[in-house]
Amino acid sequence: MIVTTSPNIEGKQIIEYKKIVFGEVITGVNFMKDIGAGLRNFFGGRSQGYEDELINAREEAIREMESRAKDIGANAVIGVDIDYEVLGADNGMLMVTASGTAVVIEVQDY
Repeated sequence: MIVTTSPNIEGKQIIEYKKIVFGEVITGVNFMKDIGAGLRNFFGGRSQGYEDELINAREEAIREMESRAKDIGANAVIGVDIDYEVLGADNGMLMVTASGTAVVIEVQDY
């Protein structure tokens, strides 16, 4: 499945616009990552634990969006946008949302 931030796909004709599809992931950051991030915040540097959590959440949100697009008969998602939010009383939860327009594009058989 083609997934792109562009409003169209170069060289492909959009045959049908299905609907907007979403993929949402809410994940908690564990206690040990919080300690490591706190130390890095104090001393400087990057937090690999948080970065890994962010990457995993983003990839899962995109996979979920793709799955929902496929379920309604789409073979591509265009205009994809990724949003990030911090949730929870102590900001201990991360929400990643992927959204885009599910479409059917022409498929050429050679």
